[in-house]
Amino acid sequence: MNIEELRAYCIAKPGVTEDFPFDETTLVFKVMDKMFALTDLEGPLSMNLKCDPELALELREKHACVLPGYHMHKKHWNTITIDGSVSDQQLKEWIDHSYQLVVNKLPKKQQAQLNEL
Repeated sequence: MNIEELRAYCIAKPGVTEDFPFDETTLVFKVMDKMFALTDLEGPLSMNLKCDPELALELREKHACVLPGYHMHKKHWNTITIDGSVSDQQLKEWIDHSYQLVVNKLPKKQQAQLNEL
């Protein structure tokens, strides 16, 4: 997966927007104004994804490319180095998991709006 594929996959999800709230190189993906993924456009390709705390620990133990979230709450976020050690399908599943965690925490009204998209 490269940056263009990562971006295309994220923005194709219902209700997703992208912006640069921190600086000019950190691309943030939000669903209904809540972050679910971010990546730095400089340096080696990696992304931060929200993750269930128990699963986050499991993934860190199983995959060398998965680390505690850089500059994020380490209990709830992972940083994944996209180095080819896991499949694109696995990366997409982790993006889906992050997206769904955020959607599940949205108020019911916003969840209903997403279902209409």
